[in-house]
Amino acid sequence: MSRALVIVDIQNDYFPGGAFPLVEPEAAAANAATVLDAFRAAGDAVLHIQHIWDAPDATFMRPGTAGVEIHPSVTPLAGETIIRKAEPNAFLGTPLESTLRGAGIDDVVVLGMMSSMCVDATVRAASDLGFSVTVVHDACAAPDLEFGDTVVSGASVHAAFMAALAGSYATAVSASELVSAH
Repeated sequence: MSRALVIVDIQNDYFPGGAFPLVEPEAAAANAATVLDAFRAAGDAVLHIQHIWDAPDATFMRPGTAGVEIHPSVTPLAGETIIRKAEPNAFLGTPLESTLRGAGIDDVVVLGMMSSMCVDATVRAASDLGFSVTVVHDACAAPDLEFGDTVVSGASVHAAFMAALAGSYATAVSASELVSAH
């Protein structure tokens, strides 16, 4: 079974000073960097997903801004694939599936930002497409959300989405568990 790391949207706008900072993105990015280092050391495929929101009403991930750039903690190396997307699901309207299948990859490890949007959509799509999926839960981050009069903390948002993914769509592991087993 061939395995690839799919790093979803770890971009500057999600960090302090960015246009849409998440809850504790630094800790998630540090764990993502640890997993990235392990994949690079093993010579496994690494794919970087970069969201670009090219719409007049875009509030973050806007083209030409520093916020849209991939965060320095996971900077792509020469030869690593960068796939740009415009939708939460990294497979929708991109060559992600054909890139993975063309490389003979049937097992994907997903991490990144946001747990409640692009990570969720990408993990579900990967599973629906028949890939074996692992999500690195502590290498993902979420925002605080509001629903009606209820404010849901980023930690609760993240936990709810990871619990849902782990129930049916993926195996959820920590960065240290994944690296130890890699």
